[in-house]
Amino acid sequence: MKKLIKDALILFAITLVAGAALGAVYAITEQPIADAQLAARAAAYTEIFPDAADFATDDTLTNALENADALLKGAGFDTVSVSDALYATDAAGARIGCVMTLSGKGYGGAIQLTLGVTAQNTVSGISILSQSETAGLGAKCTEESFYGQFTGKTATTLTVVKTGAAGDTEIDAISGATVTSKGITAAVNAGIWFAQNPMGGAGA
Repeated sequence: MKKLIKDALILFAITLVAGAALGAVYAITEQPIADAQLAARAAAYTEIFPDAADFATDDTLTNALENADALLKGAGFDTVSVSDALYATDAAGARIGCVMTLSGKGYGGAIQLTLGVTAQNTVSGISILSQSETAGLGAKCTEESFYGQFTGKTATTLTVVKTGAAGDTEIDAISGATVTSKGITAAVNAGIWFAQNPMGGAGA
């Protein structure tokens, strides 16, 4: 009986020490990971909106983000979420557009991307942050030949076509990856709507 109790105490002590060690490692690495993620996001924002001198927020934007899920769902964007958004400003502090981080539904799961929209409601660019799509198919969404199509589009609603995009409102689907193409396009459409509505207009 004494041996059983002793073994149990030893096991408890080992578990306690291991748990404390894991907690310490998490505490040490948590901030560097968060800093790296923030740096990656800032770099992506600068990439998609190179004309911006800085990025800013206000109460209107804070409130919009707090209610983003409900707002998007009410507008018909059930598969899209917004996790971050900022106004893009020039050197004088005037708004020249906005940038945001969205998640759309792909074939292999969520696709996270950044989107820039100018004050004229033109897409300044998008960048794919993360995706789990099929290699050689949906994963091609990270290639400029696909995501580069969005830059310069001014339509409120973009549509995916399989026969080669011919119009200003069309996006040419990745061959064999229509679900991926539609998921990203839906996220961009949601972002354009979010910029024009809850954010009070990209250049308001």
